[in-house]
Amino acid sequence: MLEQATRVVLIRHGETAWNRATRIQGHTDIPLSSLGLAQAERLAEALADEALAAIYSSDLSRARQTAEALGRAQGLAIHLDAGLRERAFGRFEGMSWEEIDQGYPEDAARWRKREPDFPVGGGESLNVFSARCLAAARRAAAAHPGQSIALVAHGGVLDCLYRAATQVALDAPRSWQLGNATINRLLATPEGFTLVGWNDDRHLAGLSADDIAA
Repeated sequence: MLEQATRVVLIRHGETAWNRATRIQGHTDIPLSSLGLAQAERLAEALADEALAAIYSSDLSRARQTAEALGRAQGLAIHLDAGLRERAFGRFEGMSWEEIDQGYPEDAARWRKREPDFPVGGGESLNVFSARCLAAARRAAAAHPGQSIALVAHGGVLDCLYRAATQVALDAPRSWQLGNATINRLLATPEGFTLVGWNDDRHLAGLSADDIAA
């Protein structure tokens, strides 16, 4: 029933240096940049009045640091879950799109086509990755029926959850944003996820790398 739905605040981590350099992060443990840390604080302020029952986070530093800012504002501990990690990209982690295009043009083309069973870079296929992160999100939501929780994760995880909520296939082109430290909202029931709101970035207005000390 709707009153037992879990309200999910879904958050992508703040910016990292590799985000700015357009390098593939995957499971590589990159911390937040100075701008990313500032984005996490703005996010925590924006959600200060949100009555969260729990905060779940990927165990990678960029997500955990973002979640910890929210946890301090909420007075909540962080539940770390490796199931919320970004997709594993194998040998492509640390490379830019340009480097992958130049060094592995056939793999880059298959990646851009979003072939669901292609283990990009020797890492995870979209099918395997999506099943992993959706299972983690469902576990967290099922533990808090009728409550609000935050899930702090990665762009790929947000993409999979958006697709699940809107019934968009994994191999369909993306037409939605996955902004760092934005606020996204879903409802979760045993039947699945429903989209409520997406890519709210009003709390980040005026914040840029030029304004943040290195």
